[in-house]
Amino acid sequence: MRALKIKNFAQIATVDLAFGDLTVLVGAQGTGKSLTLQWLKAAIDGKAIIQTLRQAGHDTATPGALLDLIFGVGMGPAWNASTSVTFGRKAVTPDNVGRLGGATENAFFIPAHRAMLISDGWAQPFQKLTPDTPVVARIFSQNLFERFSQRQAGTLFPVERMLKKCYREHIDKAIYHGGDVSLELDAQHARRLRLSHGGASLPFMTWTAGQREFTPLLLGLYHLLPRTQVTKREDIDWVIIEEPEMGLHPQAVNVVLMLVLDLLWRGYRVVLSTHSPHVLTAVWMLRRLAEHGAGADSLARAFGIDASDFRRVAEAAIGKSYRTFSFAYTGTGAVASTDISELDPGAEDEIQAGWGGLTGFSSSFGEAVRAAVNEANR
Repeated sequence: MRALKIKNFAQIATVDLAFGDLTVLVGAQGTGKSLTLQWLKAAIDGKAIIQTLRQAGHDTATPGALLDLIFGVGMGPAWNASTSVTFGRKAVTPDNVGRLGGATENAFFIPAHRAMLISDGWAQPFQKLTPDTPVVARIFSQNLFERFSQRQAGTLFPVERMLKKCYREHIDKAIYHGGDVSLELDAQHARRLRLSHGGASLPFMTWTAGQREFTPLLLGLYHLLPRTQVTKREDIDWVIIEEPEMGLHPQAVNVVLMLVLDLLWRGYRVVLSTHSPHVLTAVWMLRRLAEHGAGADSLARAFGIDASDFRRVAEAAIGKSYRTFSFAYTGTGAVASTDISELDPGAEDEIQAGWGGLTGFSSSFGEAVRAAVNEANR
């Protein structure tokens, strides 16, 4: 099992991740989850990243400048004499990252704050985004820009044979509510995303926050879910998604989870970060269903999907491996990761029992109500 280990980088003291088919990172803001995912991308696709930066005219020869380009301006000093990063048995350093991986990317990274990459209704090319933006976000934006800028104006959702029918129906019900997402050309032949709904044609910035965050995620997933007989892209093995739940109601988060399970069925290894207890509840359920020998019908019922439409995905999902890691500040003021894959709410360890802090607040709120009721009944 390939592992990623990081020591003494920025706020991270120690991170030690052993990946499952689906690996979930949890933790408060600023605990290094994004940095960890970006190191994973660099470890897998370092050569492709450096080639992209050089083609854009960036200086990649200076280690500090290179770290600024990968992680965002100001991150160069985060690497010091005690820093180490390893992926599997290979060290990953600013000096050798350009020799890691192949000429094309093997890990597809969908960043957080996806809506910020859309300007004037369409994704920005790599060079229009400054080095203040981490390279993973610039690469994702360029991917959208290239793939759809060559496309004729037309409907992007719903599209026949693009996603399973049950997914399209749930996406429509949870997110677009009968609306059609399309790519339109304005008078200057510039491309713009529009949402047609109830006779109105809405520009991107008038959409709901959830629609703005979900749509770039969906368009990114189109890259991974081919409409042909081919189950997965041959060049991509890893899918990394930051905060897939951004802006979404739990009903819509369910849709995202269905798509993640579809990725697993296709043979991708998925790594995601989340602040959503709903996501971890789904992972907890998958582990428990597997332990009790449950079948596809149980998982289909949980997602409210006809088992006949979801059977192959559900059967594959129950047989997959799931890992969960909590990121938290320690008493030394630095971040360490903890393996909480069992997701045991009865564990003696507080981090394990509280699912990395995602259930602690609801527990304390419930305790406050119980104490108030007891006080009132005295």
